[in-house]
Amino acid sequence: MNPTQIKLVQDSFAKVAPISEQAAVLFYGRLFEVAPSVRAMFPDDMSEQRKKLMATLALVVGGLSNLEAVLPAASALAKRHVNYGAKAEHFPVVGGALLWTLEKGLGDAWTPEVAEAWTAAYGTLSGYMIEEAYGRAQAAE
Repeated sequence: MNPTQIKLVQDSFAKVAPISEQAAVLFYGRLFEVAPSVRAMFPDDMSEQRKKLMATLALVVGGLSNLEAVLPAASALAKRHVNYGAKAEHFPVVGGALLWTLEKGLGDAWTPEVAEAWTAAYGTLSGYMIEEAYGRAQAAE
């Protein structure tokens, strides 16, 4: 990611933060729509999960300019997700749901440049997380 992409991600997330509850509802609704099998990995009451999602996104987005500071938390998160039943092939599905949610939440502010920046950010972090949780071979797929 380049500095312009980092700024685009951070600025666009700042626009989503005030509607974080709605964004999280949209995200999980979309995720469960496109991957209904993952619903069983989550609690019935999603209120705490939605808060965790948005807090984690805020942490990661805030740390993009110093990625090395975020990587240990991303590694730990990836390894915890293995225990929840997450698989490497879930990461692209989650990424798609995230990008869809951001597009809906940002409306006209979702430009091709913002989409490209978020795609780069998610690709960078998910690739790292897959490698940490499942090994280099899975990350390359």
